Amino acid sequence: MTAYLLTNHLLNFMAPAALVALLLIVCLRLFFGFFQSKRPFVESWWVQAAIIFVVNLATLTAGLLLFGRDGKMATYAALVLGAALCQWLLLRGWKA
Repeated sequence: MTAYLLTNHLLNFMAPAALVALLLIVCLRLFFGFFQSKRPFVESWWVQAAIIFVVNLATLTAGLLLFGRDGKMATYAALVLGAALCQWLLLRGWKA
């Protein structure tokens, strides 16, 4: 495998994690009035996106190791649930 193909595979592996993190932050900013928290853990949007991206990447890696291949729907379902749980924790959702 050439370096170009390896880079292509790694970027395509990380793309769903980045897309879900960015879409979650954009939707949060659009509907911020409904999901306000008194004092969130993280104020800036790019730090939230980075934390959610790392959690999503860990979820995708765990799914790859568990199932032996990438792209299982169970992994993507866990990706969405993990991102939502991470965002809920970052916004201190239990204190709403």
